[in-house]
Amino acid sequence: MITLVHAPRSRSSGFVWLLEEIGEPYQLQYVSIRRGDGSGSLDGGNPHPHGKVPVLKDGSDIIFEQSAIALYLADKFPRAGLGPRIDDPLRGSFLSILAYYAGVIEPAFTSKFLRVPVPRGTAGWVDSDEVMDFINARLSKQSYIAGDKFTAADVLYAGAFALFMGSPLLEGKKTQQLQDYVARCVSRPARARAGEKDQPPG
Repeated sequence: MITLVHAPRSRSSGFVWLLEEIGEPYQLQYVSIRRGDGSGSLDGGNPHPHGKVPVLKDGSDIIFEQSAIALYLADKFPRAGLGPRIDDPLRGSFLSILAYYAGVIEPAFTSKFLRVPVPRGTAGWVDSDEVMDFINARLSKQSYIAGDKFTAADVLYAGAFALFMGSPLLEGKKTQQLQDYVARCVSRPARARAGEKDQPPG
């Protein structure tokens, strides 16, 4: 059985949602993590090399990093329809948008949050405003981030943007198509089920 190494109300929460979308049996292994407010600690039972979450355990396989887990689960459970198969013409777009999340989205918004200018011409990411121009242009042409069908990538993107909606991180970029996109994704029944499970044990 798939095991998600999980800390409630963290980045692993989105993967409870993704596993609910898949609809196959899974279990949660609760661990403590270091939190931004200084609370928490490293957990010796967490196989992540830096004590972070999410981590997926599938037999002897250990998968970490959000984009890798999303791709692994989409490929592992093709009947769930959460990612194009290898021979699908949409596969390239799906892979690109997963890599873009890890390689561009997260660094861009981390830079903005920390007020660290992006080193132009030398970094693998761009300013967050440039990112959001790309995202909004994409969402003006299609219903979901990888195309016209909900995929595992939407768990990453819509989950993140849902958190940012009331934040200055999206100031000036919170378009109607972005708000509609987030609403479409977070209203899915699987996310509601995941929210009920995203609680500390006990």
